[in-house]
Amino acid sequence: MLSPKLIEHLFTSASIQRWNDYPRMVELVELDKQAHKFIIAFFLANMEEDKINHVHMIEAGIFEFLRRGVVTDIRPDVFRKALQKKEHEINKWVLAKLHDQLIDIENGDFYKRFEKYLSDSTMYKKERFILKAASYLATKWEFSIVYQTSKFLSGIDKVKEEVEEEIEDYYELIGVRKIALNKKLAKVIDLSGRLRFQKRWAQTPRIPETSVLGHMLIVAILGYFYSTHIKACEKRVENNFYCALFHDLPEALTRDIISPVKYSVNGLDDIISEYEINMIEDEILPYIPSHIIKNFKYLLGLYGENEKDEFLNKINENNIIIVDTLSTYNENKYNAIDGVALKNCDRLSAFIEAILSISHGVKSKELIQGKEFIKKALKEKGKVDGVNFYQWALEIEKFVME
Repeated sequence: MLSPKLIEHLFTSASIQRWNDYPRMVELVELDKQAHKFIIAFFLANMEEDKINHVHMIEAGIFEFLRRGVVTDIRPDVFRKALQKKEHEINKWVLAKLHDQLIDIENGDFYKRFEKYLSDSTMYKKERFILKAASYLATKWEFSIVYQTSKFLSGIDKVKEEVEEEIEDYYELIGVRKIALNKKLAKVIDLSGRLRFQKRWAQTPRIPETSVLGHMLIVAILGYFYSTHIKACEKRVENNFYCALFHDLPEALTRDIISPVKYSVNGLDDIISEYEINMIEDEILPYIPSHIIKNFKYLLGLYGENEKDEFLNKINENNIIIVDTLSTYNENKYNAIDGVALKNCDRLSAFIEAILSISHGVKSKELIQGKEFIKKALKEKGKVDGVNFYQWALEIEKFVME
């Protein structure tokens, strides 16, 4: 599984400021941009007539995310120009910085693919293009915020023109054209982007602050590495990543309701769940492309008659079936989701959010109690398919608190 140092590297992106040479009404950070990019890429890929390999696209996105985390001090436009002339040297430096953190994953195979990806521009070519388009659209969405507070600056209209012109490079993608025309899909992109404004642990100060949007990506990446560690089939890897990536999407409509509030009043969780389902049906699904609605509902955890739980082990060969274990369903045809493992990824992400802040000296009674509450849950429920999430949490805590 992932080393504590790599986990820390992933969370560093929550502190990387974007557009920090412009006045901004809200903080814009790299983790949120990357999360938004992955969400947009999901929809762009599903709009294409040619089949896109989602596992390749997910992996390529993680490779790009890892590289961006190393070159934190280079502005994106400068970084693109530097790559044109010094790509080999930059990639060599990135590989050296990340070698020790990645070399043990999949017995070194993940690092080898990362190395090949950086040196071979034809690897995952179509998936790369979709990710570039998604990155542009996420950047354009951010810039619409920056522009509101920067109109008085000389040169800002030139930047605006450059940002808007770049869309022409991606018009061959059906989804890009629909978003540019402000069709239904644009509303889903906008809704997901708003999750960057909702902060996790909203009732207590924390460093670094993480948004619901950024949290979703961290859980998705943990889910991806869990999946590859247990040698899950491709469809299972894909489903686990996207189920985690969208697991808090309804909170764009309901806000982030913390667990102690959900479960402190008997029956309140059921009321919230019912409300979430209604909001999904009314405010999200009407804007999802019709040919993927069925699968998207499955990823969101909708099943049965008005029931929702994204953190159940499920297969969906012909009908959705809840199962105890997925070890006998590790084939693409079963369309499986490791909901129980993803719940532990969700817990682990929250645990890391708490201990990172505590390690920075920003702690509160809520954070300390929350950390212990999550640790207890991981101890009781954190052993899944040979992976001990509790032990993993202890190792991360030891590393962070030293």
